[in-house]
Amino acid sequence: MLLFFRILGLLPLRVLHALGAMLGWVVYRISPGYRRRLRENLPRDLPDRRRTLARAVTEAGKQALELAWVWTRPREDLLARVETENPEVVEAILAQDRAVLMLTPHLGCFEAIAQSYMWSPTGRRRPMLALYRVPRKAVLRPLFELARKRSGLLLAPADLHGVRLMLRALRNRQVVGLLPDQVPSRGEGVWAPFFGRPAYTMTLPARLAIANDAVVVSVVALRRPRGAGFRLRWEPLTETLTGDPAQDAAALNREMERLIRRCPEQYLWSYNRYKVPAGVEPPLP
Repeated sequence: MLLFFRILGLLPLRVLHALGAMLGWVVYRISPGYRRRLRENLPRDLPDRRRTLARAVTEAGKQALELAWVWTRPREDLLARVETENPEVVEAILAQDRAVLMLTPHLGCFEAIAQSYMWSPTGRRRPMLALYRVPRKAVLRPLFELARKRSGLLLAPADLHGVRLMLRALRNRQVVGLLPDQVPSRGEGVWAPFFGRPAYTMTLPARLAIANDAVVVSVVALRRPRGAGFRLRWEPLTETLTGDPAQDAAALNREMERLIRRCPEQYLWSYNRYKVPAGVEPPLP
């Protein structure tokens, strides 16, 4: 699998995105389950929903194939294709003598964020630790771990040990990254609105931020047209965290919605965001 990814990663990003666009439509046509989930998850209040759906199919295919490029290309290639829109905001955030909690939804090329950060001068000054969920397929595990560790990114497993690692990193004023729209396991979340529907949502990000007085930032890396690369943007959290699990989960979901609505076609709508985890009571109707 690693050899296949290395070979695929030799192709230009523009070519991979073109192939990915075709792959997206092939999967959409042949997989009824994928097609149904994408249609069901795409919010009905989006303007020009049909056009957004078509673009989402294309972007999902791009996301699948660009991983080979992001995970295997040399440092110089990746940094040359990642443009930070607001570097002054990044510097201002990291200049504070506080821990940083980086929240990244399943939007755009989220895998490029951590690697580009760790390979930047800032990343060498302030290391980053990311919450990591082990892939279910064993054949993918070495690939995922090698790809993420090659930049020096520290990984925390999605368990109690991982939480301890994140707490330690935050106490040491490091950067901790996680995907707040990832469905947590039983007992680790609450039901909160996400695009008008109840979604089982992590309570961990708010607890980490409050307990460590961390600066909370939302970071996205959106694809640029014609394989030109990725546009990175850091934004301080606009919502207020209160310490109430339900209120904070709803607040973070609103924050993620705000980011996603700017470019809904690049969100991974096929992700099973509204599933009911094993052992969790379904939301009230």
